[in-house]
Amino acid sequence: MKKRTLLASVALTAILAACGKNEPAATNTAAAPAPAAATKLVVGLDDNFPPMGFRDEKNELVGFDIDMAREVAKRANIEVEFKPIDWNAKEAELLGKRVDALWNGLTILEERKEKILFSDPYMVNKQIIIVKADSPIKTKADMAGKVVGAQEGSSAVTAMAKDKELSDQFKETKLFGDNITALMDLEAGRLDVVVVDEVVGRFLVNKKPDNYVVLGEDFGTEDYGVGFRKDDEATRNKVNDVLTEMKKDGKAAEIAQKWFGSDVIKH
Repeated sequence: MKKRTLLASVALTAILAACGKNEPAATNTAAAPAPAAATKLVVGLDDNFPPMGFRDEKNELVGFDIDMAREVAKRANIEVEFKPIDWNAKEAELLGKRVDALWNGLTILEERKEKILFSDPYMVNKQIIIVKADSPIKTKADMAGKVVGAQEGSSAVTAMAKDKELSDQFKETKLFGDNITALMDLEAGRLDVVVVDEVVGRFLVNKKPDNYVVLGEDFGTEDYGVGFRKDDEATRNKVNDVLTEMKKDGKAAEIAQKWFGSDVIKH
């Protein structure tokens, strides 16, 4: 009896073990919580890009985008830090998490959307064409055979490349670290043309209105937005909400009036 009981017990154990093997493993089906919005925002910018972001006579960072970012941070209860970067390496700085946002006249482009999560557009801009006051260049077509300058990594470079039929006819395209240096080369006669963001170009041209002319034609219209990492949707949404609020209550227009003398905000 004892032997039979023992054999039966062993058989039953084997059957139960076999059944257990066929049972699906328990899984945790609960979705991971979405990342929360940042409590501190390190903003990457080109600190030689007036009037969007630049250093004043006291070497302090000032500008339209600086004021916009500070107002957003205040309303969203986010600490903000401004970090000057090599604008030509802006995507690497953002994706490498050395900055949390790109906020400095950043153009919303389809190719950039592949790597960057953009805010809603807050401003409209054009790529304008600047020549010396006594230049024989009167139209875009006159740029053929000329030496053209632009800031490296800027939307001006992208805009000219899209007009391949014309840009292939340039004698040379020279790229600069910033637009101020490009305009200095134009004034010195080392360039024939500078292509630049309108908000920056007109600000600089107005400082020496007798030296430059802005052509009637341009290289297209574009929107400015704030750039975030793809996985930082919560922070992007928070910034979007505050920007919308600032557009509605007139604060964004007030900041624009301070820097441009008109409301250039995209509502």
